[in-house]
Amino acid sequence: MFPAEYELCLMRKTTPSLRYSKSEDFLTWQKNARAKLRELLGLDKMGFCEPLVHDFKKTGELAFEEYTFSVETEPGFLVPCHFCLPQNARAKNPLVICLQGHTTGAHISLGRAVYPGDKGYIEGGDRDFALQVLREGYCALVIEMRGFGALGGTPKGPACHIPAMAALLLGRTMLGERVWDVSRVLDAVLNRFDCIDPSDIYCMGNSGGGTVTYYAACMDERITLAMPSCSVCTYRDSIATIRHCVCNFIPKIAEYFDMGDLAGLIAPRKLVVVHGINDEIFPKEGVFEAYETIKKMYEAAGAPDNCRLVTGPAGHRFYADAAWATVKEMISGG
Repeated sequence: MFPAEYELCLMRKTTPSLRYSKSEDFLTWQKNARAKLRELLGLDKMGFCEPLVHDFKKTGELAFEEYTFSVETEPGFLVPCHFCLPQNARAKNPLVICLQGHTTGAHISLGRAVYPGDKGYIEGGDRDFALQVLREGYCALVIEMRGFGALGGTPKGPACHIPAMAALLLGRTMLGERVWDVSRVLDAVLNRFDCIDPSDIYCMGNSGGGTVTYYAACMDERITLAMPSCSVCTYRDSIATIRHCVCNFIPKIAEYFDMGDLAGLIAPRKLVVVHGINDEIFPKEGVFEAYETIKKMYEAAGAPDNCRLVTGPAGHRFYADAAWATVKEMISGG
């Protein structure tokens, strides 16, 4: 037996110790589970500072109003951001946080081809998240994630490996750092822009961006709707058996939770899980199994209608038409 097979056998025998049981009080379970996830992500290791805004500029295009700036999320560490308002914005508007996956950077969310290959990547996978958000009439917040684009990436793609492994040596995780950045940037924009409705904050992303979306929604209860795409799957069927970027990994997490269990930290808030039926790195079998657990968590939270699964007909990409139709149905009470 090879080591990978042996580890998989161990995982199959492992029952997560903090998996919710019907005999537990759900709110007590949430409190304890969120505290454990915070510890596992390394969030207590992050450097706190006031999330100051730097290099604030209004740019904008004919179709929408745009602001660029950076937010200091840890002492001396700046995260580049774009904030966009739709045409005919109201006094208070929903905000959608847009998180790219393993691409050349956050410019993909804005539909801007900067490097060779970007254009096909955008058009071939509905990855222009911010433009979709603006068409829906919402404000869009585009955040550059650590290891991507202006935060260490290259024209060929992201560079997660070294910073992710260094984070592990420090008792942190890159996934936790990205979750931290989402919350600190959200602090800053809520303080800066009066046009945001703080009771209507969504988060979306594909692949690595979907993973951060999911964990950010687990930790930050201001997110009222999460839409992770091509990222929610049992650990056993995805990152434990298929080669993935090291930025996906949280040491020891399988001792306590599988990915579907963590939906109990999002419930009863709305959750739209998007996947491609032919996704080779988040296989459908693991997605369906995780979603069955998600449904149980939402039933336990008393909100069985607040989670949905959207299945696209192809592979590892976003499916804008089906996903946004589902979001509209959910927020209209359908």
